[in-house]
Amino acid sequence: MSNAAVTAATSSRATAAGKSALARLGEAFVGRLVILIPYLWLVFFFLIPFVIVFKISLSQTAIAIPPYTPVLGFGDGLAGLFAQLNELSVDNYTWLTQDALYVNAYVTSVIVAAISTVLTLLVGYPIAYGMARAPAMLRPTLLMLVILPFWTSFLIRVYAWIGILKPEGLLNQLLLATGVISQPLIILNTYTAIFIGIVYSYLPFMVLPLYSSLEKMDYSLIEAAKDLGCPPTSAFWKITFPLSLPGVIAGCLLVFIPAVGEFVIPDLLGGSQTLMIGKTLWNEFFANRDWPVSSAVAVILLLLLIVPIMLFQRAQARAQEQDR
Repeated sequence: MSNAAVTAATSSRATAAGKSALARLGEAFVGRLVILIPYLWLVFFFLIPFVIVFKISLSQTAIAIPPYTPVLGFGDGLAGLFAQLNELSVDNYTWLTQDALYVNAYVTSVIVAAISTVLTLLVGYPIAYGMARAPAMLRPTLLMLVILPFWTSFLIRVYAWIGILKPEGLLNQLLLATGVISQPLIILNTYTAIFIGIVYSYLPFMVLPLYSSLEKMDYSLIEAAKDLGCPPTSAFWKITFPLSLPGVIAGCLLVFIPAVGEFVIPDLLGGSQTLMIGKTLWNEFFANRDWPVSSAVAVILLLLLIVPIMLFQRAQARAQEQDR
C-alpha cells in the first residue's frame, strides 16, 4: 500500500473517531439536559416562590403596598442585609399555634381530604377495574369518558352541583317526585356537599392511575387461583388488590394533596359555616390583607403535605432495597 493510501486511511479513521467523540458528547449533553430541565422547572416554579413566601412569613404586617415590612432585601447592601436578619420574626408561626381557628382548620382539612380520598377510592376502583376488564375495543372510549369532564371548566362543574344539591334543585325534585322523601333534604352548605364535590371533581385522578395498574396485570393469575379453588373474593384481595397497590397509592396522593388545600369546592358547596384551610388562607390574604400570616399558613400547609410524602417515599425505597 502506498504512503498516500495509508495517510488517507489514517485520516478517515481519525475523522470517524472525532465524529464518534462528538456524537458521544452530544448524547451526554442531551441526556444531562433532559435531567436538568425538570430541576430547573422545580427551581423556578417551586423553590423560588416558596422562598419568597417563606420570607414574607417572617415579616410583620404594615399599612403599605405590599402590606408587610420588607425583609432580606439587597437595597442597602450586605450591611443592611445583615441588619435585617435581626428583624426576622417567627411571631406569625407562634400565632398560628396559639389560635384554635388555624389548628381546627388544618385538622378539619386533613380529615375532610382523607374521607374524600377513601370515598373516591371506593367509587373509582370498580370503575377502573371494569375499564381494565372491558374488551380492548371499548377501552379507549371508556378512557375518553373518564377524561371528558376535563373538557369543561372546573368552576362551571362545581356551580352545576349547586343547582343539583340546593333544596329546590334537581336531586330533591327527583326524590320528591318518586316519593322517596316527603320534604327536601338539606345537602348544600354542608360537609356532605363538600364530599360530593371533591369525589366528583377528583374522580379521574383516582381512576387513571388505577386503570394503568390494573390494565398491566396478568389476569392468568386469577384464572390459576380459581383453578386451585380460591374463591373470587379471596383472589381479589390476595392477587388483584396487592398488584394494583401502586395505582392505589398514586391515586390517593393525587386526590389527597389538592383536596387538603381545596378552596373553590368548600366555598361554593360548603358555605360560610365550613372551616377548611384553603378558605382560611384566602380570607387572610384577600379579606384581612395579612400577607405574613397567610404566608405562614401556606408554608405550614406545604410542609404538612410534603414531609409525610417524603417519609413515605423513603420507607418505600428502603422496602424495595430489602426486597432486592
